[in-house]
Amino acid sequence: MGPFLVVGIILSYFLLLIVVSVFTARKADTQTFFTGNRKSPWYVVAFGMVGTTISGVTFISVPGEVGNSAFSYLQFIMGNIVGFWIVAGVLLPLYYRLNLVSIYSFLNQRMGEYAHKTGSFFFQVSKLIGAAFRLYLVAGVLQIAFFDAFNIPFAVTVVITLALVWVYTQKGGIKTIIWTDSLQTLFLIVAVVFTIVSISKSLNWNLTEMIKNIVESPRSQVFFWDWRSENNFFKQFFSGIFITIAIVGMDQDMMQKNLTCRNIKDAQKNMFVFSFLFLITVTLFLSLGTMLYSFVESQHISTPVNSDDLYPMLALKYLGLPVGIAFLLGITAAAYSSADSALTALTTAFSIDFLKIEKYDEEKRKQIIRRTHIMFSAMTILIILLFRAMNNESIVVAVFKVAGYTYGPILGLFVFGLYFKRKVTDRWVPVIAVLSPLITFFIAKSSVFLFNGYQFGFELLIVNGLFTVLGLMLISKKVETQD
Repeated sequence: MGPFLVVGIILSYFLLLIVVSVFTARKADTQTFFTGNRKSPWYVVAFGMVGTTISGVTFISVPGEVGNSAFSYLQFIMGNIVGFWIVAGVLLPLYYRLNLVSIYSFLNQRMGEYAHKTGSFFFQVSKLIGAAFRLYLVAGVLQIAFFDAFNIPFAVTVVITLALVWVYTQKGGIKTIIWTDSLQTLFLIVAVVFTIVSISKSLNWNLTEMIKNIVESPRSQVFFWDWRSENNFFKQFFSGIFITIAIVGMDQDMMQKNLTCRNIKDAQKNMFVFSFLFLITVTLFLSLGTMLYSFVESQHISTPVNSDDLYPMLALKYLGLPVGIAFLLGITAAAYSSADSALTALTTAFSIDFLKIEKYDEEKRKQIIRRTHIMFSAMTILIILLFRAMNNESIVVAVFKVAGYTYGPILGLFVFGLYFKRKVTDRWVPVIAVLSPLITFFIAKSSVFLFNGYQFGFELLIVNGLFTVLGLMLISKKVETQD
């Protein structure tokens, strides 16, 4: 694939997003940016959330990981589905009843200002690092594969792409995101389906033969029962539930989309439909992974050492130009559908939770939004360039994993606020929120020694949240009720 073709595809892609933003941002005000004026069609939100949930890292990693852990990821996804339903049944009614824009305002109403800002701060740290990490990995792939041919420095590539994201999100905000996410979801699903069809033709499989080969492959094993393994069913399933509750139900990015629906019934319909769309999409990715390995074996192609390189390598070198174009559009869509909604959510949380934007008039609010949006775009660029300067992928991955610990305190804060009728000493909440992930981190590092070979996986989030709840119990007292 020639570099000029690549640049033309990417520029056309962003031009399409900008055109969508022009139409969606007409007569936009601050309520449009934050809530989409609560007029989003629930089915559009449901479809678009698939693209937001599947990042560029997932797009690359899930098919390749099939060679290492088969379909075990589906155990986690089953937990996700239950988690989505819990969010729809418990958290969404709460957010709609309180008429929230930033979901962390609930913590203020329940515990106080320190709890409010602590929850929002931990979200912003995790979301900022997570968005930068995902963009860094995808930008690195695109840089090596394409932009080096034009001698365009990595820093320039990152600045230009973030500037384009800022252009199409800075005015319409969440209203624009709802529609661009749907477009991006379409691109990534088409890329996967197109690749599956292409491999089927190469292997001379019809639909029945393709399904049979996927089902009968040892790489399609779903359930694993070894209690010490990270792939154990119960670890994956229950971790999937709690991680979904935390990183979807207690995440401004994901909930802000749900809160743009007309009413609670639409928001719940959106969440239920989205859960099944997400399951179908992940199953497609895993099926693609099985087929990629079948193709490699049939063509006697050497499997790359890093499983993440499998899909990009085959799509760009072995499966023809149409698949290469589809892959490029798919990975770009997956990467930037996560980035654009993250920037919008970060702007919303900071403007409401820290700058108290509701105190100002409409013109001042627009200025605050514009400056905050630029600030987070610049911070994302700086973090990506810092990752690049480290020049050590293991360190970068470690930073990303550490950022994941920040969702534990958020989970603990919300669980305590929802189910424990106790009054906390608000000023001590930030201390508990910092200590809990630190304790969890050291336990995880020593788990093999402390727990007879047990290795923690995704369930660390549950442990982290539990320590937060216990800490909040220590700094709280029972509310005295009047007879």
